[in-house]
Parts: sequence; structure tokens; C-alpha cells
Amino acid sequence: MAGNSQRRGRTTGAGKKTATAGTGGKNRRSLAGRGATPPAEQRYGHPAQRRAQAQERQRAERTRARQRAEESPELLLGRNPVVEALRAQIPATALYVVTGDTARTTDDRITEAVTLAADRGLPLLEVGKAEFDRMSQGALHQGIGLQVPPYDYAHPDDLLDLARNSGRPPLLVALDGVTDPRNLGAVVRSAAAFDAHGVVVPQRRAVGMTASAWRTSAGAAARIPVARAVNLPRALAAYQDAGLQTVGLAGDGDVDLHEYDGFADPVALVVGAEGAGLSRLVREKCDVVVRIPIDRDTESLNVSVAAGIALYQAAAARRG
Repeated sequence: MAGNSQRRGRTTGAGKKTATAGTGGKNRRSLAGRGATPPAEQRYGHPAQRRAQAQERQRAERTRARQRAEESPELLLGRNPVVEALRAQIPATALYVVTGDTARTTDDRITEAVTLAADRGLPLLEVGKAEFDRMSQGALHQGIGLQVPPYDYAHPDDLLDLARNSGRPPLLVALDGVTDPRNLGAVVRSAAAFDAHGVVVPQRRAVGMTASAWRTSAGAAARIPVARAVNLPRALAAYQDAGLQTVGLAGDGDVDLHEYDGFADPVALVVGAEGAGLSRLVREKCDVVVRIPIDRDTESLNVSVAAGIALYQAAAARRG
């Protein structure tokens, strides 16, 4: 009994109990709630968490595969594409021709490709059909291929330096998620034709300067730099800080293209992706969004066509 009395509290000589030692709030804390239940994908060992981790690993592997592809030479295949690329003077490191292919002596395109490559001092490498099938991963190659090195991208800030040294107000073109290399090549061609200082593309979820883009640019990619931005909205914000007005181009813009009067000043023209247009974050970085008035029966213009029209308007404003 004495032991029990000591645990419950000591008694005094008058039969009264003294105060019992407290718990320091531990009991209250143990009864308190632990907050909202985390999502299933954040709970350790939950099947949803394992699925989320597997998806993240797949995304990381796709990113690494894309980076490896971008860092390795590209093999442009087919008689027409190869001869057109050589005519356009796109960078190349070697020309592959399949041995024993009768078309080598009968097809004028292969003959021209060999001549153009020789004039540029490119190595002519003869390979067997089985080996070239392996190199082209089973794609249709028509017995010929052109090895194109990875494109040497500029930094977005390099375009500003180039513009400052040109003696003309900066005119840059930013493409927000364009995925068709032919559209990229056509925009680069228009940018060069209308005296823009460079083109900026995002590093992710957008096409880069592939051999197809080079070919579509008709050699313009050799005259105007293309930069790659890790974060396009951040790059646009840097251009704004440098004094450029960011002008978005969209079918639902606030101002008609011919009514915008700022093209004679430093400008970064921002063009959206095929179909999707400007993304929300990029549109928020635009000081103004202009539209090209078109016939109501026409849903929209091709990305490269719209960019060419806007660049023409910019060039006209600078000449005037």
C-alpha cells in the first residue's frame, strides 16, 4: 500500500495528499492529431509510391537518352535528304555509301552527293548493306547517309551581346515548345531574312536543331545563332531586364499586329507551339500579345508562317 501511495502522491500527517508530478504535456501531445494524411504516392511502401518512383525513373531515363542523342552525331538518311542537306551546306563530318549498290552509278542524286561531299573535303566511307542497316536501326536509307555533328547552341545571353554589337535594336525570336523541325528551320530562315539577331528554343519539350531543321533553314542556320534556354520564362524575364519588350504572338491576342507600334524598339518576339500556342507561364512573361487578323473560316496559321509575317512587320517598322 505504501508503494501505491507513493505512486499516486504522498500523504501528509493530516491525511491530505500532496501534488502529483505532472507528465510535462506528453499525454496531451500523444492525443494531438498528426496533421493531414499525406498523398498515397508519398507514403513509404505504398503501391502508389512505388508506381510514382518507377515513373520518375522512366522520365529520368528518357531525359538521359535524349541528352545522349543530342550529344552524338545524327545520321541523315535517304538520297533526296542527303543531297538537299549538302546543297544547303549544313555541317557534316562524313558521307556513307553502301558498297555494291547499283544506284550508286545510276542515280544522279548519289553521284551529286558524292561530288558535293568531295568538294567540301568530307570523308567518303563505304560500308556493307548489313552494317548500314544496323547503323540506321532498320530505317529506310536508300544506300546513303550523311553524318551530321551535334548542333553547337549559343547561350540566350550571347544573343544580347550579339545584338548590342550590331548597332541595331535587338530583335530576337523565342519559340515556345515547337516540336516540328521543319517549323524550326523555317523560322530560323525567316529570322535570318529579316535581320533578327537569333532564335531561342527551350531545352525540354521542344525540337532542337536537327538535320531536318538545318535542311529546312536552307543554310540560314549557318548565319544566325540558335540558343537553348533551360527555362524559357526565365530567359524572357532576363530579356525584359535588359530593356527588350516581349511580344507574344497568338490568335487571341489583345492587339492586331499592324496596330502594335513597338517593333522599332528592342523586341523579343515569342511564338507558341503548334496547336497549343503560348503556354501559360510564357504568356505571363509577355508584355503584350498581338494577333494576326485572318479570315474567320481559317482556324489558324502555321507557326512558321505566322512568325514570318510578324518578322516582316518588325523589319518594315525598322526600315520606316
